[in-house]
Amino acid sequence: MQAASENFSRQVTYKNARRLFFRLGRIRCAGMNKTVIEVQVRAVLPTSGGCAVFLGNNDKVFIIYVDQTVGSAITMFMREISKERPLTHDLVGHLMTALGAKVERVIINDLKNATYYARMIICAENEVQQKKIVELDARPSDCIAMATQQKAPIYVSQEVWDEVDDMSDVLRKMEEEGLRPDPETESSEEE
Repeated sequence: MQAASENFSRQVTYKNARRLFFRLGRIRCAGMNKTVIEVQVRAVLPTSGGCAVFLGNNDKVFIIYVDQTVGSAITMFMREISKERPLTHDLVGHLMTALGAKVERVIINDLKNATYYARMIICAENEVQQKKIVELDARPSDCIAMATQQKAPIYVSQEVWDEVDDMSDVLRKMEEEGLRPDPETESSEEE
């Protein structure tokens, strides 16, 4: 059953910001009212201008280019590398924890003129267990870093998913050639 479910894209939409309804792997959000697909960071590779972050699932993989510092942060969060001093994303995570907030999910919701747009949904709970949902506009690179740090799901809108090129073959070829772009693959082999 689990293997069969892995063959399908996990598609999600949000009914409203406070209450999620799951039906056949789909969810709807009142604010966005868009179908979204769950993706994972499949690999992070250095490039001449920064890093290429491969995002996708079993059906499709696409690339978002990010600057070197954010690419390094994503890689460190994936490998769970502790740092001597907190970096920017660590600081933001510590602030959120101190304020009783966490990243609930991120959504890469738009693609215009080769620029991706994203939303970070944060859930905050105060001392009397009152919850507040906050939706922020953010760079996809920062959203991916924060979601990776806090182990929150990453979603892509159906419109973006349909527009991006499938780079699964490129990632597969790189893995076959031994480039091992997936940090988790490298760390599991070292153990």
